[in-house]
Amino acid sequence: MGERALLNRIQKLKTLEGQQKELERQIEELKADIKADMKREGLEELRAVEHIVRFTTVITNRFDSKAFKAEHSRLYNQYMKQLTSKRFSIA
Repeated sequence: MGERALLNRIQKLKTLEGQQKELERQIEELKADIKADMKREGLEELRAVEHIVRFTTVITNRFDSKAFKAEHSRLYNQYMKQLTSKRFSIA
């Protein structure tokens, strides 16, 4: 691949990433508006023609690895597993 072709791909990628960020911002803004309306009305579920919107409280239990490591570091280290991955970036 030539340098010019690579530069074109990088520029197109940067343009699309900028558009993606703007779309994500708009998506989050719309979600926030809907959530605010539902909260104001005290609703956890809302129907709009063929759509059902839910904004519910969910309780989850998660393992606190930081606390476990602090209290049981030897056992924590015994079960640590090293992973390898590749990272793609353009600077």
